[in-house]
Amino acid sequence: MKVLVYSTKDFEIKELKKSNGNKHKIKFVTDTLNSTTAVMAAGYDAISIFSNDEASLVVLEILKELGVKYITLRSTGYNNVSVKSAKRIGLKVAYAPEYSPHSIAEHAVGLLLALNRKLIQSNAQVKQYNFLLDDLVGFDLNGKTVGIVGTGRIGSILVKVFHAFGCKVVANDVKRNQYLENHYDVEYLPLEELCRRSDVISINVPLNYETHHIFHEPLFLAMKQGALLINTARGGIVKTEDVIGALKNGHLGGYATDVYEHERGVFFKDNSKTGLNDALLQELIALPNVLLTPHQAFATKEALERIAETTIYNLDCWEEGKICKNELGYETISL
Repeated sequence: MKVLVYSTKDFEIKELKKSNGNKHKIKFVTDTLNSTTAVMAAGYDAISIFSNDEASLVVLEILKELGVKYITLRSTGYNNVSVKSAKRIGLKVAYAPEYSPHSIAEHAVGLLLALNRKLIQSNAQVKQYNFLLDDLVGFDLNGKTVGIVGTGRIGSILVKVFHAFGCKVVANDVKRNQYLENHYDVEYLPLEELCRRSDVISINVPLNYETHHIFHEPLFLAMKQGALLINTARGGIVKTEDVIGALKNGHLGGYATDVYEHERGVFFKDNSKTGLNDALLQELIALPNVLLTPHQAFATKEALERIAETTIYNLDCWEEGKICKNELGYETISL
């Protein structure tokens, strides 16, 4: 099968080649998939895309016309793909589930610890030989209430981690996890009540119609004064203007995020020479109580191996006419 891999990062190539062996004829390009670059897929049976690629109806129709039959994502989230449209026009789409929930959960904890204990700020101070502690005071996690929004694979790991810290864990999800309730004393609450009671809130739900901008001004106002918000899910779940407002007025204590709602075209690139044209992102980054990482939560050796293995598995299934367990229909997933 001839496969074009869009949005290739240097750190991905080794594992993809290793998992593929000599089975498929793969070409790697750094270009992001969109309505302009879709023509590059002419003559290919399948393409592989990442979370920042655009697979809207317009793009899918171009791909279909060019003879592409299959799309395999190197990500768990698939909000960038019009799955229903793909099915309707005869394109098969598969994703990469469960490639490393631990990598993302661990990054979420790292973000929280760095934000709360002001590790970035303290490191910068020490490099200037400033050893004062006046602006470096955090709080103990032990005894605090942590709200987990979404108790799928990633959220479930976070429940266990925060339980080990000695936190009271509350949660919100469309489906309750009885194992977490029975073994970790998790209490499921309506989202607004979770916000009222939590000192720390971690977002671990997929981005879809129901979750888009679910964290906006009314929810920020419902939060505890000084609460910390952690987002390793998708940027569009948080309304950026509103989180900036909550941070500026002091109601929200801090925001640590690995994602940003307008990250397409900005993240996964070196913009140090060109600068940013996004004033909203510039404002967010400039805030002293914001910690932003460049969508790196997934980037561990183990995760990259599993993503590569899953990508090749999806292609193998299609080429061999087998049922692909990762093929997407109309369902949604929990992170």
